[in-house]
Amino acid sequence: MSENILKVKDLSISFSQYTKGINIQEITPVESLNIEINKGEILAVVGASGSGKSLLAHAIMGILPRNATIKGDMYYKGREISQGLIEKLRGKEIAFIPQSINYLDPLMKVKDQVRIGLPKEKAKNIQEDLFQSYGLEKAHGDLYPFQLSGGMLRRVLFATSVREGVQLVIADEPTPGIHPEVLDTILLQLRKFADSGMAVMLITHDIISALKICDYVTIFKDGENIETSSAEAFEGDGSKLKTEYARLLWRSLPENEFIDMGEFNVTRM
Repeated sequence: MSENILKVKDLSISFSQYTKGINIQEITPVESLNIEINKGEILAVVGASGSGKSLLAHAIMGILPRNATIKGDMYYKGREISQGLIEKLRGKEIAFIPQSINYLDPLMKVKDQVRIGLPKEKAKNIQEDLFQSYGLEKAHGDLYPFQLSGGMLRRVLFATSVREGVQLVIADEPTPGIHPEVLDTILLQLRKFADSGMAVMLITHDIISALKICDYVTIFKDGENIETSSAEAFEGDGSKLKTEYARLLWRSLPENEFIDMGEFNVTRM
């Protein structure tokens, strides 16, 4: 049996905000989430914008704003995830690949950004090895972010995030608006992570691309996970899926019957 890397149980995320005067209102955009990822697996977290996908990632990484309240349990390799633990593991055993390429410093050469946090005497060699593994040329390291294409910047983000020793990768929408060839390269890299023994959470609304590489899919709607099924269940008319919602989602894609789902907007990009 594969080792469990991440387990989230009954997770709810609430935010306190001021309304009129000094009145405080609490909103709960994420409620009763449950997910598990084992070593060597890719779990695709699929849902429309605003369904709570990124909030889940931020909760695991300990980067929610101060007005957030978390209820429920989160475990990494059997250890409860506390703020102290995640601060020790973040960037070492747990890697976060952010959604926006704006996380890169526009005023710093990309090679220097990849070398941040690496042992000084080994940083150059490690950075060059990372560039090679992600299909980047040595000369790219001397460029600034604005001088690279979107696909290259995505790969630089991978290089800054996923390094030796990482056990869990959380990729938040790593494939929006990029060339199909670059998309396949990024998807293949995520699969390589899993095949090397990492657990991977792929947050996306591009279910068709996710199904090329993932082992399981969990579907989010309005802050709840509606269903978790194996990737093999997403085929044909969707009869192997457990819920009507998941079946309608699957059949609404252009590749299938293209049924109008109204408020649900999970499509292939």
